[in-house]
Amino acid sequence: MKKHNFSAGPSILPREVIEETAKAILDFNGSGLSVLEVSHRGKDFQAVMDEAVALFKEILSIPEGYSVLFLGGGASMQFCMVPYNFLEKKAAYLNTGVWAKKAMKEAKGFGEVVEVASSADANYTFIPKDFTIPADADYFHVTTNNTIYGTELKGDLDSPIPMVADMSSDIFSRPVDVSKYICIYGGAQKNLAPSGVTFVIVKDDAVGKVSRYIPSMLNYKTHIDGGSMFNTPPVLPIYSAMQTLRWIKAQGSVKEMDRRATEKADMLYAEIDRNKMFVGTAAKEDRSRMNICFVMAPEYKDLEADFLKFATDKGMSGIKGHRSVGGFRASCYNAMPKESVQALIDCMQEFEKLH
Repeated sequence: MKKHNFSAGPSILPREVIEETAKAILDFNGSGLSVLEVSHRGKDFQAVMDEAVALFKEILSIPEGYSVLFLGGGASMQFCMVPYNFLEKKAAYLNTGVWAKKAMKEAKGFGEVVEVASSADANYTFIPKDFTIPADADYFHVTTNNTIYGTELKGDLDSPIPMVADMSSDIFSRPVDVSKYICIYGGAQKNLAPSGVTFVIVKDDAVGKVSRYIPSMLNYKTHIDGGSMFNTPPVLPIYSAMQTLRWIKAQGSVKEMDRRATEKADMLYAEIDRNKMFVGTAAKEDRSRMNICFVMAPEYKDLEADFLKFATDKGMSGIKGHRSVGGFRASCYNAMPKESVQALIDCMQEFEKLH
């Protein structure tokens, strides 16, 4: 039986990326050695790092004056590194979910944090709008896609101050105006690579301006100067990231990823809205294309466990919703084929006919 992987993360990767990575684990670049056991400073792996960075810049049209880093620690480490490097007196945060809230908590250890708006009272079912960004803050932080609650900022906001964004779960799903940001970061395990590597796009001239001492490993300048080689980088997920970037480019780059994301989301949301057994949880104007959250309609609530088992038996993997929302979550990242989304829709329609 074919499995359809809707896991929120670590999540689906293009099959050819998995296959190429598997080959490199056995024999990297014809060396007779595994990518797991070669020097990260050797010419073979340096070429991987160089290509990954170059593809990153090409695909996202990153302007001159920015560095692309591959680090450890996940996005959670960036919750700390961002204020360490950029917060001198005050920072502004948009609170749109669990991860935004965690980022705010870390920042409070480095200076004043202003919550410009929050949708917490509505269980983060929408993206706040019509808020005021303090012009005297050092930066404004947003989380562009909220995996748990299924909401998404589908474009780059206008801000009077430099922006920082956590794009863990929607990077490469749409074009981004990188020039609006001094830092974009994310865990790679949604749209880029296996878990274990974190990407950071950082504006070179934005670092080195805070007055505090920053430990070497937490200082962006350390990694800019060292080309992500200050310490041993996570070589395997970086290799996979390079393969994914090759795949994205070959498919038609972010413009095509954007089209596919909209197509897949429109298909599934149309079924959720049509099918009387299911209800979407996020405000329609803010619905995420990456993480589609829905629950049983109130009159069918007692069938929730039955649908989960029914769908799982049909090959739908990873669709159980986060405990904060309940119900179901279908994560439709770049590597998710349209055929799998259709398979889930067929499953929902079949369950409707049975009940």
